[in-house]
Amino acid sequence: MDQQAKTLRFGAAVIACAVVARLGAAGAFQGVLDLFRKPETQSFLIYLETGRKVRFSPSLEENTDFVEAPTEIPAATVPVTVPPEPEPLPVFSSGDLDLTQILYACSLRPDLEDLMARPLNWDLTGSEPRVLILHTHATESYTKQGESYKESSAFRTLDTDYNMVSIGTRVAELLQQAGITVIHDRELHDYPSYNGSYNHARKAIQTVLEEYPSVCLVLDLHRDASGDLNNQFRPVAQVDGADTAQIMLVMGTNAGGLKHPDWEENLSLGLKLQAQLERLSPGITRPMSLRSQRFNQDLTKGSLLIEMGAAGNTHPEALRAAEQLAKAIIALARGTR
Repeated sequence: MDQQAKTLRFGAAVIACAVVARLGAAGAFQGVLDLFRKPETQSFLIYLETGRKVRFSPSLEENTDFVEAPTEIPAATVPVTVPPEPEPLPVFSSGDLDLTQILYACSLRPDLEDLMARPLNWDLTGSEPRVLILHTHATESYTKQGESYKESSAFRTLDTDYNMVSIGTRVAELLQQAGITVIHDRELHDYPSYNGSYNHARKAIQTVLEEYPSVCLVLDLHRDASGDLNNQFRPVAQVDGADTAQIMLVMGTNAGGLKHPDWEENLSLGLKLQAQLERLSPGITRPMSLRSQRFNQDLTKGSLLIEMGAAGNTHPEALRAAEQLAKAIIALARGTR
């Protein structure tokens, strides 16, 4: 034991004894006894005698026992929060082509196995807008089922609660609930001029892309039409026991002679989306249509034209299809969120 420390403790003990003697001479023996009963005094005296630091256990009766004081106070344990590993992006292979069908309306025959197997290369995270939803033919509507909205012509209406804007609104709501930032263009690009709708919509897309280069998915939502006024085509699938409008992807190419260098990238994404839709709800899709027109899809590598049912479907059936579309997109984006 350190000799200097012993000497210092001995000196302190002598001083303590002198203090006790002075108190005794003054007739304060009871006060002295009370002082010596204090745990702090006993701990101090033990230290003077042995050099050990002790403290009395708070769980025991006063003055009945003591425990060694720790030589080092352990650092407070700070819980470490480990963020969960993000779910990986879905992986697709040539085998997933069994979930898809394509109707060729052009002369091109791309390598579908290669396009399906290409890695999904996008990121839908972040506060900046990632998805643009618009409607080149916004006034398209469905077969009435007791609704009282006014039609501008057969199966068309300016009422955004029942035309394609309402379908886009539902998709946007679900994507945003999943944390994906969406811009929804609610403009009626086909009114009053239907013939200039694609040029009108093109300008709107370009404006958004210039302001928000973060957008990596552009959804142009339409509804199909085939048949006469009294007998419209009604493509239906059963999803969770409910009639749901079928979904068809229409993919543009450069076969018509217009510049569209990234059409295969768009097609690669379209194939994956169709496969994902079928994974979640078998039978929800109609065969994809590969066309010679480009449908403004040349503006980004993530542009899709999607027919949400047809004029023969009801509005509730189309809304159910919108929910399935949103679920599939969320599933494809899950690994990046």
